[in-house]
Amino acid sequence: MTDKTEARSTSDKSMETATSGRRKFLKASAGITAGAAVGFPMIATAQPKVLKMQGAWGGGIFKEFAVDYVNRVNEMSGGSLKVDYLDVGAVVKTAEMQTAVDKGVLDGAHFVTAYWYSKNPAASLFGTGPCWGWTANQLLGWIHYGGGAELYNELIQDVLRLNLVGFFSGPMPAQPFGWFKKEINNTDDIKGLKYRTVGLAANVLQEMGMSVVQLPGGEIQPAMERGLIDAAEFNNPTSDKDFGMQDVAKEYYLASFHQSQETFEIIFNRELYDSLPAEHQAILKYASESASADMSWKYQDRYSNDLISLQQEFGVKVHRTDDSIMAAQLKAWDVIVEQFTANDPYFTKVVESQMAWAKRVGAYELTNAPDYAGAYRHYFGELA
Repeated sequence: MTDKTEARSTSDKSMETATSGRRKFLKASAGITAGAAVGFPMIATAQPKVLKMQGAWGGGIFKEFAVDYVNRVNEMSGGSLKVDYLDVGAVVKTAEMQTAVDKGVLDGAHFVTAYWYSKNPAASLFGTGPCWGWTANQLLGWIHYGGGAELYNELIQDVLRLNLVGFFSGPMPAQPFGWFKKEINNTDDIKGLKYRTVGLAANVLQEMGMSVVQLPGGEIQPAMERGLIDAAEFNNPTSDKDFGMQDVAKEYYLASFHQSQETFEIIFNRELYDSLPAEHQAILKYASESASADMSWKYQDRYSNDLISLQQEFGVKVHRTDDSIMAAQLKAWDVIVEQFTANDPYFTKVVESQMAWAKRVGAYELTNAPDYAGAYRHYFGELA
């Protein structure tokens, strides 16, 4: 045997030995894996915790805002928590939603405090209250940093004794005075008109001589079409266009103090909420803040585009409410606030807290704000 033959023979034996070793290793590994499978059965993946939330919205941009919140919760939880959104009226009527969540019939609800202010007038202060020279974003600032959340919890838990926990989300710009079948140029033009609004705004406009009817959003357009009301407001150009208000009236008045700041209210059954892991509680809370920021950006795009559409496609005449009417609204607010503070210590406490916040924050905001309207005119001319 030559040296080369010997080398090949030695190499072949080494290869056989290595191959045999790998086979034995793989066989042994397979045995260990099989044994592990027998000794440690697979653990089933936990099913997500599902919460049923009914909204006061069956369509349009308000349902979209509610679903934006729901989607954030579902995505942030990574599948461990799931909120199912139910349309308006799916389980209970809008007026019954708060009670349904309190009793555990629903896990949560997405609406506004004005929808239950009949249980306590102070509820309207957290959404459709007086304008102290502030915006909806400053209202949210008061809730988060000015004592508003503590006063809200006092109302829910101590005054009304409800089994609820709630968050506020989504700063709404001042709501238009609304839709009229004829032009209105002064306070005499609105006296006697049958008008739809909600919350304390109803008291204010009644004080101004209007005959106020409180209707759910979906009933506004049909009521106006049948002549049951003469004028109405809901919230913004997008939702109003979705309702078809442009089909029953052509005079649309922007700017008003009747509802100059409002936010959504998101509530959950407190017993259920307290039973959730801390991370799920945090997701429900902070998703409301995330959705709130997104809404403040989204409405800029949607409301402005739909206002143009109302004018150009449907022949709607857009006006700015006369200053004399808005001045009269402020005087009417003074009367209504005095009526409630004279007899309700809790109402008074909320008003005083809001005014202190608005005075301090407003002094900074209004002094610091440049003349934005002047800058707009500089580049784009007068508003049409």
